[in-house]
Amino acid sequence: MRISTVTVYEQSMSSMNRQQGEFLKVGQQIASGRRVVNPSDDPQAASQAVQVSQSLAITEQYTDARVSARNALSQEESILNGVSDAIASAKTLIVQAASDTLSDEDRVSVASELRGIYETLIGQANATDGNGRYLFGGYQDDSAPFVRSGTGNVIYVADNNSREVRIDASRLMPVADNGIEVFQSVTASAGYVAEADSANTGSVTFKGPNVVDETDPGYGGAFDITFSVVSGTATYSINGGAPQPYASGQALSFGGLTMILEGEPADGDRITVDLAQNMNTDLFATFEKALSILEQPASTDSEKAARANTLNTVMREFDNSLDNVLTVRASVGARLNELDVVDSVAANRTLNYQQELSDLVDLDYVEAIAEYSLRQVGLQAAQQAFVDIISLSLFDRL
Repeated sequence: MRISTVTVYEQSMSSMNRQQGEFLKVGQQIASGRRVVNPSDDPQAASQAVQVSQSLAITEQYTDARVSARNALSQEESILNGVSDAIASAKTLIVQAASDTLSDEDRVSVASELRGIYETLIGQANATDGNGRYLFGGYQDDSAPFVRSGTGNVIYVADNNSREVRIDASRLMPVADNGIEVFQSVTASAGYVAEADSANTGSVTFKGPNVVDETDPGYGGAFDITFSVVSGTATYSINGGAPQPYASGQALSFGGLTMILEGEPADGDRITVDLAQNMNTDLFATFEKALSILEQPASTDSEKAARANTLNTVMREFDNSLDNVLTVRASVGARLNELDVVDSVAANRTLNYQQELSDLVDLDYVEAIAEYSLRQVGLQAAQQAFVDIISLSLFDRL
């Protein structure tokens, strides 16, 4: 069979082109550090690499979300620390104001200091993050959550939700608590609070209530202590029950609770005792109540009793508010700890994805360099063979 010169040239060029293509492909792999440079290099590995890359990108997005969540929670924790300090300072002032050695002018001075704490607390309740969003406004975070009403009272005008961020595929975490949860709530274990009716004209003061028996059938209910004075004889009844004789200094027991009453009642005076969550839970209302009673002079026994009872109630409400703020703060701390745990898990997951992606598309340099040398030898052999073949001619034998 006769082989034409054109055929020899074409076969030789095809061989050199193929060898050169393989040589350049290995060179490109070494230069990029990737075994799969184009999807055609390994379609199956390229397809799997796309899926792994998407999973890795989603994991990184959740990592960024956790950074944002951690910043928001850290800011809230800082604010709650300031709130708890403010309430503790207010309690100290209430204890000072309750002393009988203070004059009305002294109590006005205490009220002035207490009002400064009150204004600071309002500022903390309307705190914003670095982006100008109000921390305690829920999803309505573009305006101040606490504003003064026409009567001067502080009211909450935002929504009841808590902003949430998805920090992982299966975890939607609250990154801020709304103002109601922080400033207008008490814990379920807050217990009982007693409050004298504002219309009382007698001089009865109370201490307590104190819990002595939570298994009592009446425990958990509300109690109204009503006084009656007929012909100079004072009696009391609880929730409209049978009248009982009253004497100053006696201890009342009811519903698993005890209270000590002192002073002389007027006919129709009343004291309400109920679970804290059913009484005033608004921290700002507690401040207003304390300021109002401290800024008013008290000269009669009735006015002094009203002041003592109000301060007693205010102290109990401050205690409940402080417990609630500390509980919310503990919850924030728990969420910060959870972010650390999720970060650790996500870091391991990221390493796994990166390892899987590397196994799919990254280059084994030892194997690639060996193949590079082999392709180089093959290309050189093809080139040399072509040179030798084209030098063959019958005219050289003439």
